[in-house]
Amino acid sequence: MRTKLQRLSILATGVAALVLVLVIVVIASVYMLDETEQAVIVQFGAPVGSAVTTPGLHFKIPFIQEVRRYDKRLLVWDGDPRQIPTLGREFITVDTTARWRISDPLLFLKSVRDQTGAQSRLDDIIDSVVRDSISGSELVEIVRSKDWKIEPKDTELLFASDEEAELVLLKEVKVGRKELTRAILNEARKEMPNYGIELKDVRIKRINYIPSVQKQVFNRMISERQRIAERFRAEGQGQSAEILGQTRKELAEVLSNAHRQEEIIRGDADAEATRIYNQVYSVDPEFYAFYRSLESYAQSLGGKVTLILSTDSDYFRYLRDATTP
Repeated sequence: MRTKLQRLSILATGVAALVLVLVIVVIASVYMLDETEQAVIVQFGAPVGSAVTTPGLHFKIPFIQEVRRYDKRLLVWDGDPRQIPTLGREFITVDTTARWRISDPLLFLKSVRDQTGAQSRLDDIIDSVVRDSISGSELVEIVRSKDWKIEPKDTELLFASDEEAELVLLKEVKVGRKELTRAILNEARKEMPNYGIELKDVRIKRINYIPSVQKQVFNRMISERQRIAERFRAEGQGQSAEILGQTRKELAEVLSNAHRQEEIIRGDADAEATRIYNQVYSVDPEFYAFYRSLESYAQSLGGKVTLILSTDSDYFRYLRDATTP
C-alpha cells in the first residue's frame, strides 16, 4: 500500500513538472506585438525569416530564438549645431532636425542593428548633405523663402540708412529656404533604403552667426542704430532751426508792421496837433506865442541852468513886459 502511494506521488510530481515545463515552453514560445511595434526573430545572433509587422500574438522557437522589437512610429533625429561657411564665406551655425521611421526591420537589423546605430548613421548622412547644401548656397537663399515679398513701408527706415542692407533685402531669391530643405531631404533619402530607414522630413531649426561673427554683427547693428539716431537728431535740429528762423521772420514782420502803424499813427497825431496849433494860432497869435514861450521857459530853465542874455532879448520879452507897470 505504501509503495503504491509512493508511486502515485512520484507520478504526480512528474506530471506537475511536465506541466510546468510545458507552461514555461509555451510562455517562452509566445510573444505579443502591439500596433506601434514590429519585430525580427533572431536565432543565435542571426535573423531568421522575414520581419513581423502585424500586431497580435506570434510564436517562436523557445530558448533558441529571441525577439528584436522596433518602433513603427516616427522617430526624432536632432543633429548637433554645425559651423558651416556659406557660398559668400559667412560662417554660420546650422541646427537641423529630421523625422524618420524604420521601414524594413530586417534590413535595419542587418545594417545598423538598433536606434543608436541608426542615429550615428543619420548623423553622417544628413550632416554631410546639409554641409554641402549650405556651403553651396548664399546666405539670403538659406534665410529667406522664395515667395517672401518685401513691403516698401517695412524697409523705408532701413533703406534710408543702410544701402548694403537694401541690396541684400531686394536681392532676388532663386531657390529659397523651403526648396533648399526639400533638396536636402531628397538627397539624404537616396541612401536611406540601404539601411531599412525611411526619411520623412528634414528641417533647419535655427540659423545663426558663429559667436565671433555674431559679435561683429551686433556691433554693426548698434552702429547703424546710432547712425540713424544721429541722422534723426540732425534732421530734428535742422527742422528746429527752420522753425525758429520762420518764427523770427514772422516776428520781425509783425514788429515791422506794428512800427509802421505806430509811425503812421504818430504822423497823423502830429499832423492833427499841428492843425490844432495852427487853428489856435490863427485865433490869437499873441496868446499862442505867449503860451509857447512859457513852455520853452519850463523846458530850458532849471535849477542848474545858467543863461547869459541881454535884457533886451526877445526871449524874456513876456517876463519883462509882465514886470512893467
